[in-house]
Amino acid sequence: MIPKAAFRPAVMLSSLRPIVHAIATTVVPETSSLDDRAWAELDAVMDSALAQRDERVRHQLATFVRLLQLMPLMRYGRPFTALNARQRTAFLESIERSRLLLLRRGFWGLRTLIYMGYYTRDDVAESIGYHAHADGWAARGGTVASVPLTPQLWVEP
Repeated sequence: MIPKAAFRPAVMLSSLRPIVHAIATTVVPETSSLDDRAWAELDAVMDSALAQRDERVRHQLATFVRLLQLMPLMRYGRPFTALNARQRTAFLESIERSRLLLLRRGFWGLRTLIYMGYYTRDDVAESIGYHAHADGWAARGGTVASVPLTPQLWVEP
């Protein structure tokens, strides 16, 4: 017998890609110049991160993306994907500052996935000088205690 889990989709965002991509181009404007290969890489990173989450979390995120698509109807009379860049930015900023903690958290989570998908791509990491290593700072000849977090803040062992 095939387990019930085998029939569940690993990730629920595939049908919501146009909405997620519209949100991504607002959150990270540089994504507007991505080609199909680069979008596929971004999507794969997001899918991989979501595949490690509970089905309930994936469902909540998919529901939140659908909500973001429909909420602008009340203010602009159009769904999110039909808004211009200025309207998209204003709408997402209102979600980011919402009095409702659940909306702020949902947006934070989605934005984090988008950042992860964009900034972990090899060409982007290279262009911003990101050289992370699995061994951490030790691979770069330092220790956590020797790395300044900001000019005024140091991590002490």
